[in-house]
Amino acid sequence: MDQSLIFDLELIHKYDHAGPRYTSYPTAPQFHEGFGEREYRDAVAESNRSGQPLSLYFHIPFCDTVCFYCACNKIATKDRGLASPYLQRLFREIEMQSALFDPARKVEQLHWGGGTPTFISHRQMRELMEVTRGNFDLAGDDEGEFSIEIDPREATAETIAMLRDVGFNRLSMGVQDLDPRVQKAVNRIQTEAETMTVLDAAREQGFRSVSIDLIYGLPFQTADSFLHTLDRIIEVAPDRLSVFNYAHLPTIFKPQRRINAEDLPPAQVKLEILQRTIEHLQQAGYVYIGMDHFARPDDELAIAQREGTLYRNFQGYSTHSECDLVAMGVTSISMVAGTYSQNVRDLEAYYQRIDAGRLPLFRGIALNRDDLVRRDVITRLICNFVLDFGDIERQWSIGFEEYFGEDLARLRPMEADGLLQMDARGIRVLPRGRLLIRNICMVFDSYLPPATQQKGFSKVI
Repeated sequence: MDQSLIFDLELIHKYDHAGPRYTSYPTAPQFHEGFGEREYRDAVAESNRSGQPLSLYFHIPFCDTVCFYCACNKIATKDRGLASPYLQRLFREIEMQSALFDPARKVEQLHWGGGTPTFISHRQMRELMEVTRGNFDLAGDDEGEFSIEIDPREATAETIAMLRDVGFNRLSMGVQDLDPRVQKAVNRIQTEAETMTVLDAAREQGFRSVSIDLIYGLPFQTADSFLHTLDRIIEVAPDRLSVFNYAHLPTIFKPQRRINAEDLPPAQVKLEILQRTIEHLQQAGYVYIGMDHFARPDDELAIAQREGTLYRNFQGYSTHSECDLVAMGVTSISMVAGTYSQNVRDLEAYYQRIDAGRLPLFRGIALNRDDLVRRDVITRLICNFVLDFGDIERQWSIGFEEYFGEDLARLRPMEADGLLQMDARGIRVLPRGRLLIRNICMVFDSYLPPATQQKGFSKVI
């Protein structure tokens, strides 16, 4: 499989409008409060009949300081005492969820996200893992993928050793930019030494995958300054890199109001940063996985993509498409047996529901047959950049051209622009179209309004 990428500025200008990132289909705007605990329990019962393995996600919402660019669901606080009452409710939710699932089902994936999971103490981390193991059957170290998001300002070499000891074998850490001026502007002061301490410790402790997050489009960044950070990161050769575009939406995300818009790089500079970043990473041997993600060619994500088995969900790209995702903690989103369900978004409501012995769900959606068919199409395209019509026809007992006739017609201008190739057998996304894969997937989204009416989505580039 050709995993190359071409940066075509003219095409990017033409297609760079807002759209979903497709961590789910249908996307979150389609979730509704008519889906609740009863519907979720029915979905779990159906899921248990499948016997599929499980993936667990725990949301730790607390951060010691707020990064001004952040659009995540988090609670910025210096009060470490807030962690204990939260974890007690999380333990109870783990017990309630465990009681619903067949105990024979193996947990092949586990992820702690946030917020900042390393906000909690070493003792609390150990206790959370002990409660998890006491309620779910976690796979062994060789089989399981157990990952955690790390803030290097909240971790030491001892932290990394402890995390490996309790079972984590993968980690991702935020860096964003090594330039002190940029760090000050976004309120994330993080020295290079802090970053390298975590990276070195992860390798010493035998973590099997290390991923680093960078953000372009932050105040005072230039192409040259960002490449200075990128070159330093390339030197230490992480297994994976995520290079995210900063979307300045201060009316939606309050912390962003503390960023001076005049200090942000103009659009043409952001595009230059992206173009030179892609060139640098390709020269260093990284391949483009999609949706801002790069990996070394021997990484399991790159291998899965070449083999056509890559998958994507709320945790990002994955090699475990067969797992049902059980997410716990405030705001977290589960994916179980053709449904999505989201927990309440604030601590008070979360505590009230857990204390009442109720699952803290507040909305979700049960997918209909058309949703499932379209989700399959979108997932295959966004993960593997190729779609075999015959595979879809056999899986869903449809005639592809008859079912998707109008959608295929809408792809013809993209084909003429060199984003993709189509024939009677399928679709192949070309190197010029890979950065614009969201545009291609949007063609198959039956819920998406016209581009001029789309709200709440980021631009595709």
